[in-house]
Amino acid sequence: MAENTDKIKVGMVSLGCPKNQCDAELMLAKIADAGYKVVPEAGLADVVVINTCGFITSAKEEAIEEIMEAISRKNDGINKRIIVTGCLAQRYQQQMDDEFPEIDGVLGIGRNDAIVETIERVLAGERVIDFGDVKDHDMEGKRAQTTLAHYAYLRIADGCDNCCTYCAIPQIRGRFRSRTVENIVEEAKKLVSDGVRELVLVAQDTTRYGEDLYGRLALTDLLRELTKLDVKWIRLLYCYPERMTDELIDMIAKEPKICKYIDLPLQHCNAEILRDMGRGGDRESLTALIEKLRARIPGLTLRTTFITGFPGETEEQFTELAEFANDMKFDRLGCFAFSAEDGTPAESFPDQVDEREREHRSEIIMEQQEIRMTDAMQALIGTETEVVCEGYDRLFEMYFGRDASYAPEIDGMIYFSAKRRLKTGEFVKIRFKDVIDNNLIGKML
Repeated sequence: MAENTDKIKVGMVSLGCPKNQCDAELMLAKIADAGYKVVPEAGLADVVVINTCGFITSAKEEAIEEIMEAISRKNDGINKRIIVTGCLAQRYQQQMDDEFPEIDGVLGIGRNDAIVETIERVLAGERVIDFGDVKDHDMEGKRAQTTLAHYAYLRIADGCDNCCTYCAIPQIRGRFRSRTVENIVEEAKKLVSDGVRELVLVAQDTTRYGEDLYGRLALTDLLRELTKLDVKWIRLLYCYPERMTDELIDMIAKEPKICKYIDLPLQHCNAEILRDMGRGGDRESLTALIEKLRARIPGLTLRTTFITGFPGETEEQFTELAEFANDMKFDRLGCFAFSAEDGTPAESFPDQVDEREREHRSEIIMEQQEIRMTDAMQALIGTETEVVCEGYDRLFEMYFGRDASYAPEIDGMIYFSAKRRLKTGEFVKIRFKDVIDNNLIGKML
């Protein structure tokens, strides 16, 4: 153990998805327990740890920009040491070593648990390149929560077995690996005892949970145990359409603690494109599933994501996707232009769509969605809901927060006035009275 660790400031920059954020929180807890002073800004740190995302081109560009900024600060004598970990480091191991000699340490995902040892070694002047085996990636342990105190991400698995042809996650994160029900519940109990009121369940495919451990889909078993805790909301992200079982649908519908909110990434609706993506279904089967979900889960908020410009996507197939999105009237929708990722099958598929056309098609989908969102928000004026306060906007002189139909850090905010001072994490009833710039405006009752 290095001496005077409390005088050494360590900063963490974590990019990408909530699963990556869970990794960052595990590392931060280890760093703090080792006696280092954790600081909130990279520019204040002696040692900066950059936990990268490497999923798609835009995420890789953001990660590289963050690395270059850290190198610039190091050249200016601000950051003395730089450590890079996360998906970009795992995916481009040799390039990290070769192209960024200014980086003092590069850790693979399977070696995140060695973060304290790595800090000690780089401070001693050693350059550390350590990848290990991704199967050794540790999902357990103490976390330093980085979200607002009233909600937390609860990772139930890592890796992926879906092997979609456009996605690099299996080669980065490895095979799907579930945590045990007991370990997840134990972590959830700790979070709840620390004041968490909303548990957000995350995995690359939450609906596959338990298949590798128990030989069957076990998400409902896990949810049954989590609903016994003193928690207000339990939210599911990243559900796979083919594994939305009747048992799971019924549990979401009947259990009051489970948010009537499903994140169902569909990616497309055309049968040929879905087949080429390595996914199943077609427009008819997906329409039937959505109608079933809405019929059996009253008040359901449905979120999805699409990919436009996948190799071979014709104008007719794109039009089918746009019509499908319009017909289904999704409550939340994100649309991304296809990104040809290194090492994925789709990278070498014939009939690659021009990049500008991919982007143009994505913009069309999102413009349609914005119109639908405005109409849906207007229809809510005069209705009431319960929101959790997440802060105060001094410019607009209003509080902001979310109700159960808004996932944290994804779906935006609801703004509202209040008759008294509110605390962050407090739940209050409001009535919607207006829509401004696609934001719902309410007033506390």
